Amino acid sequence: MAKNRKKRLDAAQLDAVAGLFGVLAEPSRLTLLQALQAGPLSVGGLVERTGLKQANVSKQLGVLQAAGVVGRKRDGNLAIYSIRMPLVFELCDTVCRGVAQQAAEQAAALRRPRG
Repeated sequence: MAKNRKKRLDAAQLDAVAGLFGVLAEPSRLTLLQALQAGPLSVGGLVERTGLKQANVSKQLGVLQAAGVVGRKRDGNLAIYSIRMPLVFELCDTVCRGVAQQAAEQAAALRRPRG
């Protein structure tokens, strides 16, 4: 059997993957994750760092926490959020490399002389 053959995902696994990609499909959530990449922050810290409105930050953190992407711990009256699923940055890097490669290929095709 070929070594490159990947195991096929079952329906539950496909749903889980689609759910994670759905969570990551919101730009404000990606903005929050990017801010948290530097280290744990409170909602106020995230508002300050991202420029997003407090209500939106709280809502999006709830979605990210429910998906297991971020975690929350209490520090007195503050809730401090941190990354629980660092693989999201690998996913983002992979997607960005793919987009950049596709753009480079399209630009090269446009530069080719037609003949």
